[in-house]
Amino acid sequence: MPSMPAEVHDLGVTEMAAGIADGSLSARALVDHHLARIETHDAHLHGFLHVDVAGARAQADRIDRARAAGKPLAPLAGVPIAVKDNMCTRTMPTTCASRMLAGYQPPYDAHVVECLAAAGAVILGKTNLDEFAMGSSTDNSAFGPTHNPWDLTRSPGGSSGGSASSVAARLSAAALGSDTGGSVRQPAAFCGLTAIKPTYGRVSRYGLVAFASSLDQVGPIARSARDAGRVLSAIAGYDRRDATSIDRPGEDFTASCGEAIRGVRVGVLAGAALEQCDPEMQASFKAGVQRLQDLGCQLVDVKLPHMGHGIAVYYLVAPAEASSNLARFDGMRYGMRKPSGDLRQTYAQTRADGFGTEVKRRIMLGTYALSSGYYDAFYLKAQRVRTLIRNDYEAAFAKCDVIASPTTPRPAFEIGAMHDDPLAMYLEDIFVLPPSLAGLPAVATPCGITRSGLPLGMQLTGSALSEAKLVQVADAFERDLAFDSLPPGLGRASEGA
Repeated sequence: MPSMPAEVHDLGVTEMAAGIADGSLSARALVDHHLARIETHDAHLHGFLHVDVAGARAQADRIDRARAAGKPLAPLAGVPIAVKDNMCTRTMPTTCASRMLAGYQPPYDAHVVECLAAAGAVILGKTNLDEFAMGSSTDNSAFGPTHNPWDLTRSPGGSSGGSASSVAARLSAAALGSDTGGSVRQPAAFCGLTAIKPTYGRVSRYGLVAFASSLDQVGPIARSARDAGRVLSAIAGYDRRDATSIDRPGEDFTASCGEAIRGVRVGVLAGAALEQCDPEMQASFKAGVQRLQDLGCQLVDVKLPHMGHGIAVYYLVAPAEASSNLARFDGMRYGMRKPSGDLRQTYAQTRADGFGTEVKRRIMLGTYALSSGYYDAFYLKAQRVRTLIRNDYEAAFAKCDVIASPTTPRPAFEIGAMHDDPLAMYLEDIFVLPPSLAGLPAVATPCGITRSGLPLGMQLTGSALSEAKLVQVADAFERDLAFDSLPPGLGRASEGA
């Protein structure tokens, strides 16, 4: 059996796949190493809701046998990856971190899970999230919050906080999350990682438990743009089972990694939006923009006049769609209770017991926005402003190739800090919501660290189907950035895992 490097968990997706392909790494040893790290560290982080020890080892053994037999290996063969627990898995529970689905095991795999299997990835388990992906902190999980590896008192962000925490702590090489309004990008920023929200329709939503169907997209979280692009290449592509899937062949989103970005036009958001950031975020963002210019990018001032309405629009559109999508969880068709006695009482009790506070809040907001007499005043008007936001981006991309902004206004907040003030948490999404509303791709990439040692992130947004360009720019930016994304006290082989 090939020997393991001293710090194999510090290798990226690309290096792990190459090592397994050339025989310098064993898939089984690599998986066992990460399973041991999960056992050691996840008790403090609570990033996983389910770990598939037997399934992961069996998949790793199949890969090792295939390599020994001289068979060609798939592009992610043997790479240990985690999956957010709102994506259906035939061999593991899918709970959406909700009591409503506690113990539920789907009879099929989500499209992205099928893609990972076809690419040879080893799925270690399912990660924690805000219940039904509704939240920005992973505080709203029915099974307890996830902690940020950079500071265990801080949130890893949400709703894909479990996925981000597992990657940052080197418990998995990469992870899948879902992004409805920033839910892979904000956790990546809080945990010093890179995440990609693809163009709407680029990745099939088949088997992703729906939150807001016109916004939901699955995206990868990894420790570099190159690694995230490699995972995205494995899961993107047309799927006839998803009516919103773009009929477009697969693509290698890492093909331009390593190439110079001289001449790329970078639109820079300024003004009132940037002023809402804390001073360290402002300084880090300005330094990041200067770094892009030093790499040869041409800076262009851009304006998104309706960006400030993004929060209001999102928190009308998303809850409205959620109130429709979650109507099925009634204790009769889906949910934690079986019908007995008065069906109306069963329905009401199931929703009262099965859903947490944030989910119930959003269902009520959405039902109100769609109700008779309010549809035109709220939901329809929000959709019209959404069109204006999309038009703003089209005008901006006539002058630039990508748009740079902070990912979040400030670094990770303390766990529970905004639990009693949901509006304050909603306001944290000012930068990540507009690309989602416009259906555009965006990459979150590290851009610095605060004086107290917390990561900060920059967001790069592109026109539709420009993921390859975004990965290229983020890759160049990251290679030029002296940033060690290893959380303090986690990830070193000297810890015994």
